[in-house]
Amino acid sequence: MFQNIGIPGLILILILALIIFGPSKLPEIGRAFGTTLKEFKKAAQELTDDDQKKSPPSSGAGA
Repeated sequence: MFQNIGIPGLILILILALIIFGPSKLPEIGRAFGTTLKEFKKAAQELTDDDQKKSPPSSGAGA
């Protein structure tokens, strides 16, 4: 998703966020975004782990 943004795009996003939210709100918003992203990654990892535990190992004896 963010692979095509690049450094200039990130700088532009940061400048726009600074203009919209102001310098006092920016750390709070960044912290909230980081926490949300961390929780999302954790939930996705838990789903992957659950899927791996539920799927039976393939023995290859189906022939």
